[in-house]
This record gives sequence, C-alpha cells and structure tokens, in this order.
Amino acid sequence: MSDLYDVIILGAGGAGLMCAGMAGQKGLSVLVLDHAKKPGEKIRISGGGRCNFTNIHTQVDRFLSADPYFARNALSAYTPADFIELVEAYNIAYHEKTLGQLFCDGSSQQIIDMLLAECAKGGTEIRLQTEIKTVIKDKGGFAVETDGGTVAGQRLVVATGGKSIPKMGATGLGYQLAEQFGLPVTPTRAGLVPFTFDQTWKEAHAELPGVSVDAEVTADGVSFREALLFTHRGLSGPAVLQASSYWQESTPLQINQLPDMDLLSLLKELREAHPKTDIAVALSDFLPKRLAKCLTEDLQGHRRLADLSNKRLQAVADRVQHWNLTPTGTEGYRTAEVTVGGVATKALHPKTLEARSVPGLYFIGEVVDVTGWLGGYNFQWAWASGAAAARNL
Repeated sequence: MSDLYDVIILGAGGAGLMCAGMAGQKGLSVLVLDHAKKPGEKIRISGGGRCNFTNIHTQVDRFLSADPYFARNALSAYTPADFIELVEAYNIAYHEKTLGQLFCDGSSQQIIDMLLAECAKGGTEIRLQTEIKTVIKDKGGFAVETDGGTVAGQRLVVATGGKSIPKMGATGLGYQLAEQFGLPVTPTRAGLVPFTFDQTWKEAHAELPGVSVDAEVTADGVSFREALLFTHRGLSGPAVLQASSYWQESTPLQINQLPDMDLLSLLKELREAHPKTDIAVALSDFLPKRLAKCLTEDLQGHRRLADLSNKRLQAVADRVQHWNLTPTGTEGYRTAEVTVGGVATKALHPKTLEARSVPGLYFIGEVVDVTGWLGGYNFQWAWASGAAAARNL
C-alpha cells in the first residue's frame, strides 16, 4: 500500500466534503477521491447558480424513504441553524426566497469554497480526476484501487451520490459497492424531474410552452401547491417536480389550476351577469389567455356562457380544477435533480450511517434511500448525514 489514511471518502460532493471537513478537524487523516474535474459540481449549478443551501422548515416528513423516520436522528443532530452558523462564519450573504428556502446572495461557489476551507483546516487531501477501480475490505480496513495507485483506509465513507444528471459524472458506483458488501438497495428512479407526454398530448398543448400557472399537483395522494410550467415535452415547475418524486409509473396526476376558488359557481354567476361573454374570455380573467383558450377549444358550437348548460360548465370547471392526466414518463436522470431510492436504510445505523453488517463502512448523502423535497432539503440531508458519519469516525 502506498498510502494509509484513517478515513477514505469516495465523492467530493456536498455530503463528502462536509464529512471530510469535520473528520479532518477531529485530527483524522482524510483522503477524498472523486473522478470529477472539480469538487461540488452539483452545488455549483444548484439554485440557478446561487445554491439553495438549506431550508429552515426542514423536518423528517419532508423526506421520502422506505423508513419515513430514518433521517430524523441525523437531521436533529445537525440542523439548518447549524449550517447557517457555518455560512455566517464565512460572511456569506444569503436570503430567504420562498417557503423557507435559503439562497446565497452571490455565487454558489461561495459554499464550495467554504467547504473546501473547512477541509483545509483539518488537512484533508482531495484527489480529483481519480477513477475508482475496486474496493476490498481486509482486517486493516479498506483498500481502494484507483487509476493512480492503491490507497488504504481504516474506514470508508461512500458519498458518491445518485444517478441524476449523468453529464456531470453521476454513476451508480455507490449502489454497486453496497451490493458488493451485501447491503440491499431499494429500486431507484428519477426524482424532482419534469413529466413527459405522448405526441397527441403535445400537439393538443402546442401553444402552451412557457405558460405558467399557480396550481396544486397531486401524485399518490401527496399534494404540492406551487407553480406549474408547460414545456415542449410536457409539464415542469416546482409543483410538478415535487409531485414527480411520489409519482408511480402509469398512474394519473390530479391538477387543480385554480385551487383558491369555486370555479363552477363563479361561471354560473358570470353566465347570469354577462351571458354573451365567450367562455375562454371568462376564464382568461383567472388564467393565462393561451391556457384559457386551450382548455375550451374542444367546446363545439356556441361558446357564449348563455349557450352553455350546467353540465357543460361543470366539464369546464373539472378540466381546470380536477384535471386527471397520466404522463408517459419523466425526462429521467438526464434532468432529474435527485435520485429516489438507494442504499436501504434498514442496513444502516440511523445515528451514524454506518453499515450494520460491515463495521467501518458508511453511506451518506444521496446514495442513501432518503430523498428530500425541492427547496434545500436535499442539501440539508447532505450536511446532516455527512456530519453524522464524521462524528462517529
């Protein structure tokens, strides 16, 4: 062996850097390995380049997992307030955007630089553009063979992330290592990702790309109220991305495009007061004009409110407020912000993220079957899980 470390961390993303900085400052010798050219690439692109680094409303029910309470220990031990304290110590200006989401006033590079500075404080060594070939466990710990030679560590932390955004280097290495050491992996799928539809649907909504509306989107009984955006491929926007993490293939979505009103009653009142008004014109008082026109194009014959029966008005109201539609799929890992599923939580200690059956082996961050909502929750899981492992190293 050419090098021996107390800890080897695979992955220089948010969770890996967080763990490395804390472990190094405990006096441990730490090596971080990553095949990327630069550290923290997902941090860099997040939040439109401003990094939505946490959410002040973080709580365990805003995370998906086979064990809905698994993340509670780590999230309670390292809270948004703890990370905010670190951010403020580095004089990084930030602001709350909406729904508890905190963003840098400046560049997301500030968060990366902060994490790297924390690593430097503890003397952490970071080797980038390093390919992991094999990992072997022996009595002394773990041997990691790379394209630059073999290194050894008494403990190994897997922080390799999920499969989302492969163009940035995402791979399934973490899942492969889990299976190699006998840990179960729950099925994975793309999360926080736009929905796609068939050609017929796209042609029917061809005039709508770029149109956005405040909506409530429901998937598998879970509802989100935020913006919905029509795209050339289908639907996106925060409400849609949130619902995508809960959506199961071939099941319908339920969409309410006017969640704050009783549209049917309102249309009946308008019919009484302004009977000659076109139905699309009436709807355009509440919805974007292009959307109102699209929603009523299938009405044949007379379109004046006076000519529309209660049954017809009910159909229009349902199309707006009880729209059931089934996507053909999602845009997949190519554009997904996260990977749902991963290393099974039942195989890990919730307080430390150490594998129950393999002492010295840890899994943190996105590679674990813990997926947060949109809006800073996944970064908070990265910080919290990284901290949980570091405390136990």
